[in-house]
Parts: sequence; C-alpha cells; structure tokens
Amino acid sequence: MTSEAKGATNTDIDARAKERLRSDEAAMTGSRRKSLPLSGAWREFWRHPSPWFIGTTLVGALVVRLFVGDWQLTDAILPVIMVAAFPFVEWIVHVVVLHWKPRTIGKVTLDPLVSRKHREHHTDPRDVPLVFIPWPVLAWLLPANTAIALFAFSRLGLGLTFLTALAAIGLVYEWTHYLIHSDYRPRSRIYRAIWRNHRLHHYKNEHYWFTVTTSGTADRVFGTYPKPGDISTSPTVKALHAKETTTR
Repeated sequence: MTSEAKGATNTDIDARAKERLRSDEAAMTGSRRKSLPLSGAWREFWRHPSPWFIGTTLVGALVVRLFVGDWQLTDAILPVIMVAAFPFVEWIVHVVVLHWKPRTIGKVTLDPLVSRKHREHHTDPRDVPLVFIPWPVLAWLLPANTAIALFAFSRLGLGLTFLTALAAIGLVYEWTHYLIHSDYRPRSRIYRAIWRNHRLHHYKNEHYWFTVTTSGTADRVFGTYPKPGDISTSPTVKALHAKETTTR
C-alpha cells in the first residue's frame, strides 16, 4: 500500500472515530429542556437536607475555629493537602463504596444504604433527591468526623481546621454533583469538562470516569479515563451489577 493510500485510510479511521464520538455524545446528553439559570439551581440545591447538614457543620466548625484561634503553619498546609488528595479519595469511595456489589456472608447480606441509593441513582440520574448523600448516612458520618476532629489531632485548632475544610469540600462536592445532574448548562471550559466526564460515567460506561469534582485527575492515574470513542456503551450503565445481583 502506498503512503498516500495509508494516509487516506488513517484519515477515514479518524473521521469515523470522531463521528462515533459525536454520536455517543448526542446520545449521552439527549434532548434538551430549557436551560436552568444558576440562581434557580442554587435555590433548588438548598431544598434538600444534605446541603443543610453539611452547611450547618461548616458554619459551626468555622465559628468555633475562629473563636479558638491558635493559628499555626499546619492550619494552612492541612487544607491544601486535603484538597489535593480529594480526587483520589473521591475515586476510591466511588469505586469501592458506591459501586459496592452486595455480598452475602451466611445469612447476612452486606449492602450499605449508600450503595443501594447509588444504584438507584444510576437507574434514574434525573431523580434529584438521589443525587445527594442520603441524610441517614450524614446523620452518623458528620458526628464521626466531628469526633475525629476533636480527639485525633494534637491541637484542637488543627482538628477544627480539618473539620472546616472537610465540610467545605463536602459542600462543594454536593453542589457540583447536583449541578451536573440539573438542567444548568456548562458555561466555562473547566466546568464543561467536569460535566462531560460525569455524564459519560452515567450514560456511556459505569466502569470509567469516576471523579465528580474534577476531570482527568485521579481517573488518569488509576487508568479509568479512556477516550470515549474507544469505549463501547455499557448495557448495565443504568443497572449496576445487573448480571451479578438484582437491584432492590
């Protein structure tokens, strides 16, 4: 085959790949309703319990942190470390906990509430209440994190810095996740990349694109950030573990 012919063949392959990607993206996003303004999304966000649980924790931790004082260099370093580590923590929690496959040990079935709710979320990504962390989970998770902040650090001030940063990160996660599933349409290039990343996870293939608040960070490190055109659409993207178990 001549070099010209090879060049033509490669061009055809690239064109078909791009066309397939455009088709997948069209199927992924589906028909458009009227775009929701950001102000409307913000009002809807606060109609759900999770933001109030986390927001109250954030305000309380911040007020007490300011009252305690005792600021040191570690109070600046710790939040930076937490923000840098969060995409990887988020990836691990998504893969290990949210995509947990129910397991039976004797007569006991291990199937946490947060995992069940996440399967329901995949079944209907448009169901807004299922977008948020279930409030019964927050009812024990937030007190547990508060206990860690109060007793696991060498300084009370540093523990409160940890709790404040954790609540702020949690609120950003909930807002970003909600916004992606709302009718608000991406404006900025960065947010559009994040929006597209999570939409691919829900409408293309549930085995990839696990980060929610970032795009191409932890997924690249852990090998779950393929080119969409190279991945086939999963038949179980809306029915996690359908071949292994029946979703309840």
